[in-house]
Amino acid sequence: MPTFDRAAAATEADRILRYFLSEGGGRRIEVDTLQPADQLLDLYGEDIRSRAYVTRDPVRGELMLRPDFTVPVASYHMQHGPPSARYCYGGPVFRRQPAAVARANEFIQVGYESFGDEDPAATDAGIFRLFQDLLSPFGLQAATGDPGLLMTAVRGLSLSSGRKSALLRHVWRPKRFAQLIRRFGEEVSLSAARRRLIRATGSGDELRRMIGEAGAEFGARPVEDVIERIRMIGDDSVERPLSGQEQRCIGEILDLAGPIAAMPARLKQLAAAIPALGEAAERMQARVDALNDRGCAPDRLAFEASYGRTTMEYYDGFVFGYRVPGGLEQVASGGRYDLLNEVLGSGRSCPAAGGVVRPEVLATSRTRQQCG
Repeated sequence: MPTFDRAAAATEADRILRYFLSEGGGRRIEVDTLQPADQLLDLYGEDIRSRAYVTRDPVRGELMLRPDFTVPVASYHMQHGPPSARYCYGGPVFRRQPAAVARANEFIQVGYESFGDEDPAATDAGIFRLFQDLLSPFGLQAATGDPGLLMTAVRGLSLSSGRKSALLRHVWRPKRFAQLIRRFGEEVSLSAARRRLIRATGSGDELRRMIGEAGAEFGARPVEDVIERIRMIGDDSVERPLSGQEQRCIGEILDLAGPIAAMPARLKQLAAAIPALGEAAERMQARVDALNDRGCAPDRLAFEASYGRTTMEYYDGFVFGYRVPGGLEQVASGGRYDLLNEVLGSGRSCPAAGGVVRPEVLATSRTRQQCG
């Protein structure tokens, strides 16, 4: 199991917290180590269960050792916070790791979150600059991205709301997303038996009769759910296939890479296939201008549209990360997560962005620099 100098990491964590307090204006916050498991599973998906430490309390039900801080802090703000606030925090988080992966299953996170901003581009650039100033002495490699571009493109496709919803659910699962794009680009072919079932859902009575004649029922799904599912298959079977131009545009979005300053012009070109990307180009230009105003050199700042797509599931806008050059482990990461707060706030929205740092990695880097 990987180990690190806990005392050095704690010292580094304290330094980072003081930095966020003084330079970011954040208020320190503490959240519970044990979090409601059902909430986290709803937000992260069942995939987190294989990586989380879950236990059961006779009163509180199923609980989970927090796998990160962002969701608990966002949950606290949506329940107790004012319209706008900035928080900083630090402490251990817990994630189970595969046996073959040399990563710690308990490590420290220190972070900063901003809620209720009125200018998303300015906030994104301000938080990025806050982390850039903190991390610049360590010679780390910065990267940026935006899963919101893909989400905007999906919403602008000439597909039904059902098919768009299916794609949006799998934005963070590249293989399944690619399978759906291919499938939605083809004509739907149904067997004679399925067509007969779809025809029988007209009033539902015929299908109920067929189900009754089929014999004993197995499973927990109610008959009405089965009928509704067959109706959805029927609606999907008459959908017009996704055009080749739109499919190519989705592929080009996923392959977008280069300096972030070059992205607004590229998005304007892609808007010829999916007009909704015109608004995305305007948002990107505002972000580039804000980064430039804060001296972040957007003409030299790397951007990949797919960056963080498999590891930053609740982010829906600008994202960023820092790594040791040539290394795989993330030292810091963050971004915008407006949609997460709509879920936590039961429909009440609150724009938000923030990020976290792994202080033990910085402590190790600092030790190496001193020894060198």
